[in-house]
Amino acid sequence: MEDNSTAGPAKAVDAVLVQSAPMPEGSVQVKGIDFNEYTGRPITIDDIVRNMSNMGFQASNLGKAIEVVDKMRSWKDPADPSKRPTIFLGYTSNLISSGLRETIRYLVQHRHVSAIVTTAGGVEEDFIKCLAPTYMGAFHLDGATLRKSGMNRIGNLVVPNDNYCKFEDWVVPILDKMLEEQEASSLLPADERIHWTPSKVIHRLGKEINHEDSVYYWAYKNDIPVFCPALTDGSLGDMLFFHTFKASPQMLRIDIVEDIRRINTLAMNAACTGMIVLGGGVVKHHIANANLMRNGADYAIFVNTANEFDGSDAGARPDEAVSWGKIKIGGEAVKVYAEATIVFPLIVAATFAKGKVE
Repeated sequence: MEDNSTAGPAKAVDAVLVQSAPMPEGSVQVKGIDFNEYTGRPITIDDIVRNMSNMGFQASNLGKAIEVVDKMRSWKDPADPSKRPTIFLGYTSNLISSGLRETIRYLVQHRHVSAIVTTAGGVEEDFIKCLAPTYMGAFHLDGATLRKSGMNRIGNLVVPNDNYCKFEDWVVPILDKMLEEQEASSLLPADERIHWTPSKVIHRLGKEINHEDSVYYWAYKNDIPVFCPALTDGSLGDMLFFHTFKASPQMLRIDIVEDIRRINTLAMNAACTGMIVLGGGVVKHHIANANLMRNGADYAIFVNTANEFDGSDAGARPDEAVSWGKIKIGGEAVKVYAEATIVFPLIVAATFAKGKVE
């Protein structure tokens, strides 16, 4: 019988201790936050997030996102320094329901973004919060019990159904007035008639709410367009539906074609564009598709928890958008696989909250 006592260990050594090839020039070492460096002085959010770039995993993606936002917001046209980037901000409705609303409002209030894309819930929940509060709940609350109590659950948030009744009381008279204006203009020349679009409706509601806690009040004040191609997919859609019966035979008419021309033209005329998209679905694709009209955005930040295995647009990595021409070849983009209420305040604290770039 052959003695393999020396051959066996030799094979194992060869298998385990494979000699490494030299690391490529410029390779960066993994290094996290050394809290010893902050002994005797307070560590800031900026210290933390900017030291996360070389930690690995999603910490590195977060660090990269902050770098991309810095480049996005500081871009200037070499030929005309007065030209600044056009920054599109997109977010899903649940983020307005959450406390991230205040972060979004800050960006709009201080003109850090140029245009917004959101969903119907992302519009109405902002106005509803001006009328009545949303409350903390829990993910495990029983749906049937909540339904019997007239409570609606959004994750671990709870919205009393009375809030939507207050919203109806507020919005219906405005819809009445908008319909009157639409019908009164019907005898005017075609170019003088009132044509409502989702962005015009939101602009009007932002004016009417007249409340400094509102994202869309500040969008109205700062003339920042808010696009919502799915305006009817929520409580606002319910109100519009009920209004058709109240107003019959006239109906409020809202044109989405005028808005698609407006957002696409905004992208086409921009010298530089950036996309910041929180979540997925229509808000992500609507911004990306507008940037297709200019052969892609220069900068892009995606923040969501979706994965790419099912082929969803939400789960797609930025490189997929490059293949469609929605992010430029050579553009700077990163996706942070994380829940937006955790990471987006950190991104804003390290970038926009430092003030406008001169």
